[in-house]
Amino acid sequence: MTKRLYKSNRNAMIDGVCGGIAEYFGMDPTLVRLGWVLFCALGGSGFLAYLIAALIIPRNPEY
Repeated sequence: MTKRLYKSNRNAMIDGVCGGIAEYFGMDPTLVRLGWVLFCALGGSGFLAYLIAALIIPRNPEY
């Protein structure tokens, strides 16, 4: 069984991108969200990266 990156349906705040990344790496979703906010605050490109990820990463079909 291969590991796939999906947007989370269970840990979704906005679109489930951070929750999906956390599930993929086995991390706490809150830590991923805090890292993403820091990424947005420091460079500003985090918002654009989130939008691209929300468009590219598929929704998890199992939930």
